[in-house]
Formats: sequence, C-alpha cells, structure tokens
Amino acid sequence: MHRLIVANWKMNPDTPSEARALVTATKLVAGNLRHTNVVICPPAVFLALLKPTRKIALGAQDISTELRGAYTGSISAPMMKYSGVTYAIIGHSERRALGETDEIINQKIKIALSQGLRVILCVGERARDEHGHYLKHLREQLEKAVYRLPRPMAKGLIIAYEPIWAIGVDAKQADTPAGFLEQSIFIRKVLSHWCGRTMALELPILYGGSVNPKNAVSFIKEGEANGLLVGHESLRADHWREIIKIVDHA
Repeated sequence: MHRLIVANWKMNPDTPSEARALVTATKLVAGNLRHTNVVICPPAVFLALLKPTRKIALGAQDISTELRGAYTGSISAPMMKYSGVTYAIIGHSERRALGETDEIINQKIKIALSQGLRVILCVGERARDEHGHYLKHLREQLEKAVYRLPRPMAKGLIIAYEPIWAIGVDAKQADTPAGFLEQSIFIRKVLSHWCGRTMALELPILYGGSVNPKNAVSFIKEGEANGLLVGHESLRADHWREIIKIVDHA
C-alpha cells in the first residue's frame, strides 16, 4: 500500500500564481517518489488551473449533498470530477463547526462514492479525557458516517484522524504517535462491524493535526500511519517538500 500525503489548503492562497507555485514546488519532489502518492485539495476556484499528474492527484475540500438543482453556492460531485478531482475531504472539523451533522456527512459520503470519488473522512474528538469517554463520540462519528453504506464501498474510504485539540496554528501540541496508533486500532475495530475485519485492516488511516517536518516521520514509523493530512504546513513550500520526502523515505 502506497502512503498518502494530503494537502488541505483551506481558504488559501490568495492568487492563482501562488497556487501554481505551490504545485510546481510539489512536482519537484513528487517525480522521485517511490512509496507515496500526493493529493492537493485547493479552493475550488483553482481546480481548473491545476493539472493532476501520475503522482499528484487533486481533491475537493467539500462537496454538495445533491447532484444538481437549485442549491446556490454548492458544488456537486460530478462538477468536481469534471475539474479533475479524484478525492473529496468530507466531515472536516471546520465544516462540522459550521453545523454539518453526521447525517449530512453520511449523505455526502454516499454521493461521493457513488460518483467514483475516493472519500477522506475526517473524524476526531474535541478533547481527550483520561477515562476514555471521548471514544463514544469517536464511535458515533464513524458509525453514523457509514450508516447504510453498502459494504463494498469501504474500498473507496480513507479515514483521517484529526483530534480537534491538535488542529490549527493555535494548537498547543500534536497528538503522539502512540496516541494515534491507539486511535487507529479503535477506528478499525469500530468499522470492522460494518465492513468486516479483513477490509477494516486494509482501510488507510491518516493522521492530521499540527503535522510538521519534525514529527512526520514518527507518525509514519511509530504510529504506523498510512499517511498524513497536512494543513498550514502544506502552504509553506519548503516544509511541504520536506514532509513529502520524509514520508517517502520512512
């Protein structure tokens, strides 16, 4: 299984030239990758300007729950595919904070998978208590996300574990590789009730949350992550290139 590095640019950068420059910087290292694939998720307005390559795929930061119709401001999965997208981030904590429910996330996953997109499902707790009560919240996110999804659809699913307390430039710390490994085991256990043990063990699980060049290798080696979901560090070309190289060489 190739590792997967996903760049979530969020509402950045400001201009098309900056977007192209970041992709060019990525291409400088992507051509030499042996064990890693890269996904860049830019703002939708830049998708038509950025061309996917053999090693660099494009992803959507979000999609609509509908395929077409009178939904002002929404962008459908078919529209995203037309723009070159093959992946879609769904359920990011920032979307959840704006009111996106588990039911909406479930609808979006169904739509994305039915249209042939690979889904990067984001899950994670707001706070981690020492008694493990947060695991109930994590279980509910997972179970509701895959509710009534046909079992074969698991092949198009990627899980990104992003503890909310570790996300963003103001986060005090990232999770630890050991902490991530525990959560990934729990995630596979929960999803095995839906898709079976064998398929659950094959699901890629990424770590996201204050990823940087200093901790990237430990999440891959010690945490046994199948890849990383990178936020603000993916906008710093030098750091982004370093993270990619570290993961491929780990």
